[in-house]
Amino acid sequence: MSNVVLMMSVSLDGYIEGPHQDISWHRVDDELHQHFNDTIGQMGALLSGRVTYELMAGYWPTADADPAVTGPTAEFAGIWRDIPKVVYSRTIERAGWNTRIVRDVVPEDVRELKERAGGDVGLGGAGLAAAFLRQGLVDEFRVYVHPVLLGRGKRLFPELDTSASLRLVESRAFGNGVVLLRYERADAPGS
Repeated sequence: MSNVVLMMSVSLDGYIEGPHQDISWHRVDDELHQHFNDTIGQMGALLSGRVTYELMAGYWPTADADPAVTGPTAEFAGIWRDIPKVVYSRTIERAGWNTRIVRDVVPEDVRELKERAGGDVGLGGAGLAAAFLRQGLVDEFRVYVHPVLLGRGKRLFPELDTSASLRLVESRAFGNGVVLLRYERADAPGS
């Protein structure tokens, strides 16, 4: 069965975005972007909330049509268009580019998706991630720590009434100073 993998970039002090939804501090160079392409290209689906989906849909469908966009960035446009996507939203009526709209996070539906996905399922977006965490639906965490302190903004992890023990399965430093910390739930089968 596939895993639900929370993938997020975060500042060293724990923020996924600065004030006013600022993500200009992300240090995504060709090496890191190629890593994202290789990782996401092997996934069976991507899950996101409305805000993340609209951000992605506002750029990636035609990013590779811009002659200034080259290399791994241009490659990702095709990956994003082709991969099956699920957007969790109560307000979006239509979505394109191989996207299905779901209104609520239902654990049984998530387990069914994991069984048929054909690869791990990437999870993005802080609000949706919080809903998945509250219901114990995140199997793996891939946190990309960027070498920057923001001081304030939106935190990656919400306050929760539950805790989870994690096991480090990979760490990797990229040339730009970003560090991947990859954890699995320590209580998962086979851990």
